[in-house]
Amino acid sequence: MQASTRQTLVFEDPQLAAQLLGDRDATLRILEQELGIGVHARGNEVRLFGSAEEVGIAHRVLEQLYGVLRDGGQVGPSDVRGAVRILTQRPEADLSEVYENLLGVTGDRYRIAAKNLAQRRYIELMRTHDLVFATGPAGTGKTYLAMAMAIASLQRREVSRVILTRPAVEAGEKLGFLPGTMAEKVNPYLRPLYDALHDMMDFPKAQRFMERDVIEVAPLAFMRGRTLNDCFVILDEAQNTTHEQMKMFLTRLGFDSKAVVTGDITQIDLPVEKGSGLIEALRILEGVAGIGRMQFSEADVVRHPLVQSIVRAYEKDSERFKNGSRHERGV
Repeated sequence: MQASTRQTLVFEDPQLAAQLLGDRDATLRILEQELGIGVHARGNEVRLFGSAEEVGIAHRVLEQLYGVLRDGGQVGPSDVRGAVRILTQRPEADLSEVYENLLGVTGDRYRIAAKNLAQRRYIELMRTHDLVFATGPAGTGKTYLAMAMAIASLQRREVSRVILTRPAVEAGEKLGFLPGTMAEKVNPYLRPLYDALHDMMDFPKAQRFMERDVIEVAPLAFMRGRTLNDCFVILDEAQNTTHEQMKMFLTRLGFDSKAVVTGDITQIDLPVEKGSGLIEALRILEGVAGIGRMQFSEADVVRHPLVQSIVRAYEKDSERFKNGSRHERGV
């Protein structure tokens, strides 16, 4: 049994303290749920009581998130949960470094930052490697953070172009014949990339960049025969590449360029007889110097809290299916 302890924090700025505590003291309720401690607030004073270890974590969470607010950042419920996880795993962590605004250095009004230690490590890998593979479940920020790094690199003039690409593979359903021009046919496959891009940049600015080919969003097939110099290239949904497509993409990289390859090997939409180029590349290139590799897990999901539970449930079902309980699938 851990000894019970009490600690009190007093914040200098009542307005920032109110922001930290959140609507109806939402931050305090999260601390109670995540750490199993008691928390009471009165004005700009917060009292914590419970086991010494958990109270210590809550104290560091509140103190550091207050610092984030004081430096002009924002704090929401997901940030509080993320801070608890980060400081539980690594008590010496500095949240101001973890939550560094990727786009802030350019004066952009959008704020995009890591939500956990895994995302922070991913950002560092992208900064220090010319080729990075990022795999893991949906909601871990693989593509979103890669796009933020690409836009930041473009605005810092580290590259002259950003290229976003993905294979045009239907996700488990046949869409049939699509009318229109080639651009109109492939646009549905590229829509998620457009959505993320517009989250990071004003629509008119993004439109101007695309019209001038400073930012290019295109299906993977359009990369054949090209040499991609002085650019930041992102290959999304790479689990749906074939052997030929992946080899073609990896050999496009030119001088002064970076590439990030993202995918979820549990969501392959290729025909059964075709192997995933991503899985093959991870095997072939293992141990090659200069290549970064980031493996996210369901614990790193930063979407709605239910997404983590959904991912975990599907992983358990997949294990049962592999172990012979095939008759259960689809029931």
